[in-house]
Amino acid sequence: MFRPFALLALPLAAFLPDVAQAAPVAAAFPATANALLIHPISIVKTSDLDFGLLTVTGAGTVVIDPNANSIASTGGVTLVGSQWSAASFVGAAGGVSVVVLIKLPNQPVTITRQGGTETMTVANLTLQGLNKRTLAALQSFSFRVGGTLNVAANQVEGVYTGTFNVDIQYP
Repeated sequence: MFRPFALLALPLAAFLPDVAQAAPVAAAFPATANALLIHPISIVKTSDLDFGLLTVTGAGTVVIDPNANSIASTGGVTLVGSQWSAASFVGAAGGVSVVVLIKLPNQPVTITRQGGTETMTVANLTLQGLNKRTLAALQSFSFRVGGTLNVAANQVEGVYTGTFNVDIQYP
């Protein structure tokens, strides 16, 4: 059987230049997949209480209000930039309705300069919303925590860190 197309294809292929094959290239911007898995009647911290970058010319305070999700400074303390955050948490109720009570420390929390012994205090830890929450079965809840950073007039430069507990009570 005579196939005219097959005969034409051979001579055309002889006149085409060799085509270079491009090597596979990785994606320039890889994507990230995230999930936050929490167990019933549990709580997870999603961000720390961070007063951000400050300059100090005298004594003052920095206040993070978790209800307004805002920050303000007083006295000789000036906020630099916008890299601050209230502490934030997320939790979930179990398979039944439950009442949870969120408790913050009543006493000031001491934070210490990394590599040194100098300290500052974070007082008036404040909860966003009510401290008593009634949750339906399998309902999640979230809240923020703010406070007041007390800065001394001659506070030593550096990064200060410390911890505080957030207690969740339920029956």
